Amino acid sequence: MKNNLFIRIFKIRKDNVFVHIISNIIILCLLLCFYIGCLESAAVPTAAAPIYRGDASQKKVCLMVNVYWGEEYIPQMLDIFEKYNAKCTFFVGGCWAAKNIPLLKTMALDHEIGNHGYLHKDHRKLSVKENTDEILVCEKLIYEATGQKTCLFAPPSGSIGENMLSVCAQLGYKVIMWSKDTIDWRDNDYQLVYKRATKDLQNGDLILMHPMPHTVKALPMILEYYAQYGFKTVTVGQMVNVADMH
Repeated sequence: MKNNLFIRIFKIRKDNVFVHIISNIIILCLLLCFYIGCLESAAVPTAAAPIYRGDASQKKVCLMVNVYWGEEYIPQMLDIFEKYNAKCTFFVGGCWAAKNIPLLKTMALDHEIGNHGYLHKDHRKLSVKENTDEILVCEKLIYEATGQKTCLFAPPSGSIGENMLSVCAQLGYKVIMWSKDTIDWRDNDYQLVYKRATKDLQNGDLILMHPMPHTVKALPMILEYYAQYGFKTVTVGQMVNVADMH
């Protein structure tokens, strides 16, 4: 009787030890999987948040010129920027740059060059690979022509998608939008361009425009307004601290 009782107690204890061992192994496996998952998540960049406004702590604004056309107006814009000691960021399309290498080199001498994709596609609808190709082909062309490695991306038409944001994060790009849009591609009115570029001006404003004849006409007025009210015109890179990315 006592022997049977002893055997039962021993068996129960043995079973409990076995259960504890299995439980501990399962817990260790779960902790290991969680740790590996954390490492993998940390290795994958999160989507880059679009930037709509720059540093608001100082009286600085930025004129951004998106370029897929208008090469005949860019030399005039360069002359005006030089006259007013102003800097800007030209976001250039790769297919345009490929046909205007000498002008692109001139633009890059005193101003910042940003990436605007190669073929002005809707990046919201593109796959990861298509987004990557559009950005990297444009980047390579600009670098070979100017020596500037682009790290700012302005999506054509402001079209934003998760694939694009993830690719930009992976490639080390900041996604640049705008706080003011002159809509000069649609409205051929220099007074409207001037009004949209100056109304309710705030520190850190990113102002979008294009190389258009009425934009060229409005540009001196815009820069005079900025100077009158103590705003310095700088590049996007200066506005969003691009140096922090390197």
